[in-house]
Amino acid sequence: MSDRRTTPATDRIALSRLRGEVDRPEYTEGETARVVVPLAELLAGIDGARDRQLNFGADVTVIERRDGWAFVQAARDGYCGWMAEGDLTVEMPEITHRIAVPAAHIYPEPHMKSRETGWLSLNARLSVAETREGFARLTSGDWVPLQAVSGSFADDPVMAAESLLGTPYLWGGNSRNGIDCSGLVQAALHACGMACPGDADLQEAAFAPVDEIRRGDLLFWPGHVAIACGDGQMVHATAWAMRVIHEDIDSAIARIDAAGYGPFTGARRPGGVSLSL
Repeated sequence: MSDRRTTPATDRIALSRLRGEVDRPEYTEGETARVVVPLAELLAGIDGARDRQLNFGADVTVIERRDGWAFVQAARDGYCGWMAEGDLTVEMPEITHRIAVPAAHIYPEPHMKSRETGWLSLNARLSVAETREGFARLTSGDWVPLQAVSGSFADDPVMAAESLLGTPYLWGGNSRNGIDCSGLVQAALHACGMACPGDADLQEAAFAPVDEIRRGDLLFWPGHVAIACGDGQMVHATAWAMRVIHEDIDSAIARIDAAGYGPFTGARRPGGVSLSL
């Protein structure tokens, strides 16, 4: 049975490449679009439960539009779901930068005393038209501080994850506003240009197992994932603390097992496909 999270098909329409694999009344080549709001909810159904979130600038393929909703597949990780149609644009200027800090405000002009109009989270993708007075102007007309943007990826997923320490735990969250365990792992790897699925079980299936844990390895339990920091420590987003924390690996293994959430299932080392900005 196909996994609905990664199958680009609704009950009515499927992507053309699934013809012969998935039986639907209609097929489509899809339409490329981009998230134009700071944070978009990716839902299991129309106006349904949150599966994940997509940050500003995320590219998607639209498979169906229905009653103000769009069923999409995210370009970076293949995750599928419904989102508000108004959260998308079909304008696709070149991506030149990303938000390289946990979060940054959006301003209507290049002045830090002007009243902010919104915010962007780590890994938001930007099309910068110009820089002036310590700010970058986006093609949308908004301004963000130059200190918050980068035209390249980071090189240490652990440091990227640790930059989000204290972020509130949020089921399905993918931003500084709220994040869950798999969202934290994906954010850390994406910050370093490394492809990564959206959910813990998909992440565990995607990467090769290792016997000896080293810094940057992913640590798995049933339904949970953390990142090894070295020196016996890990960083993770946990409902136990309702935020992103450091924790001793051995203590976490014992605590999670004692709570009845299942045994430690091992470590895996991320790597493979590289992303473009």
